[in-house]
Amino acid sequence: MRLTPLLAALTLCSLLLAGTAQAATYPIRDRALTANKLYRSGDLRPSQCTERQVKPNDVPAAKRYLTTIVNCLNRSWAAHFAQAGLPFAKARIGFITKPRRFCETAWIDASARYCDDERRFLVLLDRDLLSEPSDLFLFDVAAHEFGHHLQNLTGMGRAFDRHPYKGKSELHEQLRRYELQAECLAGVFIRSTWESLDRTTQDWETLLDIDRNSGDEQSEHRTHGKGRTIAAWLDKGFRSGSPAACNTWTVPSARVS
Repeated sequence: MRLTPLLAALTLCSLLLAGTAQAATYPIRDRALTANKLYRSGDLRPSQCTERQVKPNDVPAAKRYLTTIVNCLNRSWAAHFAQAGLPFAKARIGFITKPRRFCETAWIDASARYCDDERRFLVLLDRDLLSEPSDLFLFDVAAHEFGHHLQNLTGMGRAFDRHPYKGKSELHEQLRRYELQAECLAGVFIRSTWESLDRTTQDWETLLDIDRNSGDEQSEHRTHGKGRTIAAWLDKGFRSGSPAACNTWTVPSARVS
């Protein structure tokens, strides 16, 4: 989850929303979102990333694991941005074991959150996240939050924050487009490291199943997408291996439901 002033305001129920929910697509006009240079940057090159072992509820081991993954993310995307002539800055990671205030707002239900201003994300290392750490979900959490970092670096974060909306339904659709793009970019990165991971096709299918069971059906907000939609965008990024696959801003509403 990428934390912005707009999303924080929604969470705190302090948005003044006009209009009513509509079934039609809400077109996005900002080219920083629809025609970003990131989409033309080519495939993310294969890279090495070695996973550390994490036992259930082992917080120190989880910190080492996630720090290693973020180092891989920074190294891989830095090379990609350099090749594409895009400016890059490293993302930082932090850890908490209990929810706390972050990026000037209260922590809501999430495993991790990215803060644009700090270029940093926090991961909540609680029992929910660490009960079965042997699957790829921890890897995906880091890669997803790094997806928000990429959005921040490429100007999509600012464009998203300033984009107008006419009502709650349109706002939620924009939030889903943002979150689903981050998940797609996570899939791109996982694909680039796949050959170096000691993983099987079943590991990938298990991660897709986790996504299918963690969508908006489990929440009172329609801000991240249905489980099957999240899994579809993660798989799309993985199969493509390129940020070009992750333009969620131009697809019909049904693709980001």
